[in-house]
Amino acid sequence: QVQLVESGGGSVQAGGSLRLSCAASGYTSSSYYMGWFRQAPGKEREGVATIDSDGTTRYADSVKGRFTISKDKAKNTLYLQMNSLKPEDTAMYYCAAGPGEGWWYLLHPIAATSIGYWGQGTQVTVSS
Repeated sequence: QVQLVESGGGSVQAGGSLRLSCAASGYTSSSYYMGWFRQAPGKEREGVATIDSDGTTRYADSVKGRFTISKDKAKNTLYLQMNSLKPEDTAMYYCAAGPGEGWWYLLHPIAATSIGYWGQGTQVTVSS
């Protein structure tokens, strides 16, 4: 059974940094994409960043240049380095994995929730 467990969330001031981690267990497919999504209160879930099995990365326009997604294959762990955080980055952040390429999931974050595997989320709060 695949499990994704996020960690690293917390509260920071605007301009600060956080690094999220997602530990995957029972995860066997090397062809899966992995990604980060977020959902703020009263808003729809949105894609943040994805990384394909070949290492191709994609980002939402709102986080380009500030966030970096990476993966440690040996540790089966996904990361999201978040710099220059803004209050509008406040949300619950979710890790996901599934078949195919990340670009589709980034564009269809709501449909993506019914495909693949999802973690329980980690809260990120950015104060001004």
